[in-house]
Amino acid sequence: MFKGSLVALVTPFDAHDRVDYAALERLIEFHVTEGSNGLVIAGTTGESATLEKTEHVELIARAVELVAGRLPVIAGTGSNSTAQTIDLSVAVGDLGIDAYLLVVPYYNKPVQEGMFRHFSAVADAVSKPVMMYNVPGRTSSDLLPETVARLAVHDNIFGIKEATGDIERLQQIQAVVDEDFMLYSGDDFTVLPFIEQGGHGVVTVSGNVVPAAMARLCELASAGEHAAAKALDDSLQPLNRCLFIESNPIPVKWALSQMGLIPPYIRLPLTEYSAPYHDEMRTALTTAGVNLENCR
Repeated sequence: MFKGSLVALVTPFDAHDRVDYAALERLIEFHVTEGSNGLVIAGTTGESATLEKTEHVELIARAVELVAGRLPVIAGTGSNSTAQTIDLSVAVGDLGIDAYLLVVPYYNKPVQEGMFRHFSAVADAVSKPVMMYNVPGRTSSDLLPETVARLAVHDNIFGIKEATGDIERLQQIQAVVDEDFMLYSGDDFTVLPFIEQGGHGVVTVSGNVVPAAMARLCELASAGEHAAAKALDDSLQPLNRCLFIESNPIPVKWALSQMGLIPPYIRLPLTEYSAPYHDEMRTALTTAGVNLENCR
């Protein structure tokens, strides 16, 4: 199953607020060349909340075509409606995707039983495997380890993206699921300890701009090469900070535009990265190994 650095890819837009497929092709080629281990299309970082259904389906279809089997493609199709999640998931199920990423329903604030029934219903309705996504900071609901354990036995649910940033939570989940249940960090700040304590990889924002470094960090951590992994992780922490000073994906889209990979556009209600943070981001990119002079 999927391991290593799975990049939560941004969705590039043009000046007319349309998906920019030429920029999407550049991004995908960048990640193939730089060694990312997989791509998540139309997740939170891909501004899924602003995509109409037709756009959402076309984006995933085009991404699969452009990847052309060179990387696994995971489709973000989660929403706060079980029926809509099933509808969208079924619509993209035959496009060549490898799996789904399904976020805990947001805003509704379901109880544990509601989350159990939601994920069970979607997993029952689709033929591709499901990765659950727990991010209480965005959804206001926390998928607890005991509910993860109930869902982990479903034949079509293979893992979870756990974005609490709490390594104790990882250990709590490990204690109640089988060894073959896949565990992915959803927090770039704690990727190193997450993998060193038995996690299988990360669904990363930072990997958008430093794909080779993030893939290497996962490789080193998985191999138990702590000193080298720690040195690399330290070089990435300033970038992690800058990428989350404002709401994701505001900072990462600005960074990618500075690298010449995408236009600088983002959809409302998100706005462009605030000017007071620009110099800090440029410094962090340089510290992480990005040569901005060669990016344009």
